[in-house]
Amino acid sequence: MADPLTHPPSVDRVLTSEAGRELVAQFGRHNVTQALRERLDTLRKNLNNLPTMESLLTDLNATLEQQASFSLKRVFNLSGTILHTNLGRAILPESALARIADISGNASNLEYDLDHGRRGDRDIHIESLICQLTGAEAATVVNNNAAAVLLTLNTLAIGKEVPVSRGELVEIGGSFRIPEIMERSDCSLVEIGATNRTHLKDYRRAIGPNTALLLKVHTSNYEIRGFTNEVSETEIANLAHDHGLPFVTDLGSGSLVDLSKYGLPKEPTVSNAIENGADVVTFSGDKLLGGPQSGLIVGKKSFIDLIKDNPMKRALRVDKMTIAALFEVLRLYQDPDKIHETLPTLRHLTRPVEDIRMQAEALLQPTAFIFDSIADIRIEDTESQIGSGSLPLERLPSKSLSIRPRSNSDSLLRELSDAFRQLPMPVVGRIHDGALLFDLRTLDDTPAFLAQLEQLTLPGSTS
Repeated sequence: MADPLTHPPSVDRVLTSEAGRELVAQFGRHNVTQALRERLDTLRKNLNNLPTMESLLTDLNATLEQQASFSLKRVFNLSGTILHTNLGRAILPESALARIADISGNASNLEYDLDHGRRGDRDIHIESLICQLTGAEAATVVNNNAAAVLLTLNTLAIGKEVPVSRGELVEIGGSFRIPEIMERSDCSLVEIGATNRTHLKDYRRAIGPNTALLLKVHTSNYEIRGFTNEVSETEIANLAHDHGLPFVTDLGSGSLVDLSKYGLPKEPTVSNAIENGADVVTFSGDKLLGGPQSGLIVGKKSFIDLIKDNPMKRALRVDKMTIAALFEVLRLYQDPDKIHETLPTLRHLTRPVEDIRMQAEALLQPTAFIFDSIADIRIEDTESQIGSGSLPLERLPSKSLSIRPRSNSDSLLRELSDAFRQLPMPVVGRIHDGALLFDLRTLDDTPAFLAQLEQLTLPGSTS
């Protein structure tokens, strides 16, 4: 097999060889045959440079392994953004992972009423728990908060007008903006007030015979400071109810607990919105709540029932794995004294700086040993951000490992960053001020991080 081929071999010759049979056993005959035919077609176009049979099979194996690999993988998020949208946002607790495995690996009563032996409602598995934690009369769940807003407006305001303060016309993510969501919901946006100041009289003037509801959007991903004014939820709720209109609040990130109890900036809670008179509240499940990607809609039963009956609800509903994970996450909130320890998101948000410093000191020497010849490693003060539009102006003091090339080379810095991202469990940091920084606030597995450092392919290395 070490001799160069004199002509491209037949498909059957390769498949019946010992190495070919091993590939078939590993990847399946169909996949091997298809990849082999593509490789042989290429060889026939360049008969002057035929490989050996051994190298042909080696190339074929590499191609098949690449095709079979799963591009979605675990990473170390050391970027300094705790709820990083591109890195999957909230990390689920172990209890949620166990519940997902149990439910997804077996048949379940997802939409089956065991008591009466008939079709059931998938919301029933989590609705009472959501209501208990929020004070709402009823609840339903869709696949994200943008869908929650879309479905609510399409149900309660289709073909009608919805006044919204100009200062609340936020972009939720990417190019998904409140005005565009309202347009897709088939309702008409009525802009009121100014970017920095909106008054109750602006809402009052906007109410007309075609007004469907009053909407307040919590600007969770930015903040206006200075000469500002916004109308409270209670004031808007009272005005809406005086005119026989529902009041809807979109909380965006959404929080079920008072974060200030854990030394974090205060954020409006869902129960606050209900107490302030909101008839419907929408919020995200995978931001400050710390659960799976989902959008929760809570409020008065009469409105939630209408939302559930909307035909679009089926297109936006969540699956059994999301329901299983969300239940376990919500269950942790029943013990608020321990939630900052049991829920990964809150654990990361409340992690003491001294604990992070001790971890950094444990990592310093072994990391410095790896980079002894090309970079200086030190511990630096840094600030973590919460991310995903949550408390955008707030920063949490943290510690980072700083890798600073001795040559002050930008290209070397980028190569080091690339090398960390090519590890079996990629490490994602950030480049800042001539250094590669790894914010350790979210590093939960120090041994796993250290164990793979020896596999780094450093710039200039031939290994």
